[in-house]
Amino acid sequence: MKLSVLLLGVAALAVAAGAPAAETPKRGGLLKFAVSAEPPNYDCHANSSFAFIHPVRPHYSTLLKFDAPKYPAIKGDLAESWTVAKDGLTYTFKLRKGVKFHDGSALTSADIKATYDRLRNPPTGVRSLRQASYADVASIETPDPLTVVFKLKKANASMLSNFASPWDCVYSAAKLKQDPKFPERNIMGTGPFVFAGHVAGSHWTGRRFDDYFEKGKPYLNGYVAIFISGAPMVNALAAGEVLAEFRGHSPADRDRLLKALGDRAVAQESPWVCSLVVTFNTKKKPFDDARVRRALSLAIDRWGGAQALSKVALVRHVGGILRPGYDLAASEKELVTYPGFSRDINASRAEAKKLLKEAGVPNLTFTLTNRTVAMPYTPVGVFLIDQWRQIGLNVKHEQLETRLYLAAQQRDKPTFEAALDFNCDFMDEPNLQLQKYLSHDRSAINYAQQTDRVLDDFYDKQSGELDRKKRYAIIRDFEKRALEQAYTIPTIWWHRIIVHHKALKGWHILPSHYAGQDLADVWLDQ
Repeated sequence: MKLSVLLLGVAALAVAAGAPAAETPKRGGLLKFAVSAEPPNYDCHANSSFAFIHPVRPHYSTLLKFDAPKYPAIKGDLAESWTVAKDGLTYTFKLRKGVKFHDGSALTSADIKATYDRLRNPPTGVRSLRQASYADVASIETPDPLTVVFKLKKANASMLSNFASPWDCVYSAAKLKQDPKFPERNIMGTGPFVFAGHVAGSHWTGRRFDDYFEKGKPYLNGYVAIFISGAPMVNALAAGEVLAEFRGHSPADRDRLLKALGDRAVAQESPWVCSLVVTFNTKKKPFDDARVRRALSLAIDRWGGAQALSKVALVRHVGGILRPGYDLAASEKELVTYPGFSRDINASRAEAKKLLKEAGVPNLTFTLTNRTVAMPYTPVGVFLIDQWRQIGLNVKHEQLETRLYLAAQQRDKPTFEAALDFNCDFMDEPNLQLQKYLSHDRSAINYAQQTDRVLDDFYDKQSGELDRKKRYAIIRDFEKRALEQAYTIPTIWWHRIIVHHKALKGWHILPSHYAGQDLADVWLDQ
């Protein structure tokens, strides 16, 4: 199914669930919403979690952004207009006039260049998780203060969408020159809200930026992101102490909230470009052995697990490395031929036991590192441990709060054995989803640490292939090898459910919990 067709269905579902028609926005009010984890630092370029994007994104602007009501359409944010050369190698952006940073300084093309230079070639000590996205950029030119030109080494099928990434917060060139690590502990953007405070373990506050470049916006006086999770978060929503949680609810919590709030609630649902994956530390024995990794994938009954877990968690769909239903994802006919996706779980587990015996670890004991975000990490973690127990393995479940959980995987020499990681993006795009599987020296989000030049070659070939059918075929070659080598293995794809108070207006659900979160268009009808 093509994404555009699928999204028509999503829009219809949102309307059927009570999403309101367009109304005249009202100015004022303080939006309180819940975030079930806390950002580990303040640098957009180094983060990959909703725990960061939800409280921090409203302070920043990007070159382009998604037009939420028309997703996946793209519109200008800092860019007023843009052109793409016929050969796909030159992207020219004209910037808006009069854009100011929160300290009053003017935004120019120099700030765009400094931001993207940092993204594609981070200085020593700076972490960029989007480095691979801009590897095809050969140079960035600034012919005048309001024009920036990106020149590519080769065509890239996803480049225009990359410029709409919510992670590519534009920073001040002057601040970066003073200190390349300035954004780690400081907030200074051009977004609709000025940073007003962060109380660790409690809340994050933003207030309206009166000099925001979109006149009349934002509508809100400000917002407070309250760090609260689990049952207390659901209770706060039901009581009206917060009006929304923008990540996603389980089916059970959705039903409870709708019952408690009645006609004061709006429910919106969407497919979700988000999958939980198990990453094996290939630098630690026995996970340096492909037989061991593949055995652990073969032991998982994804089809039965999806059916059972969808009743209690926000996971629902079985798929490979691309979201099921996306037109470049494997069909079910193709999927069931891959290791770990057969519907004959008994045969798969028999093969898993054989592989473990051949590798000399038939009774393997190890630790699964997981996150303390209950939904869906805890139920999926418990499910995986049960699956591995059924082939005679003993697995300890270690759950860490977000900062420690990320650090366990992202440090230079990680010590974890296996981790329940996430592969979530702001849109369906192989150039994004496949980065998790690239060699370690090419991808900052590859925590398995493998080097596989075969996968790198397949990635490069599909990245610049503009013929959809040819690209599909190359992606299948990539996916088959990735799942056979099993450095990182998909488990079950998510399904997004949001219940928010009817008083919250101007927010549209998307297939990503990262995009559409700058809050510039959100208003309160109270």
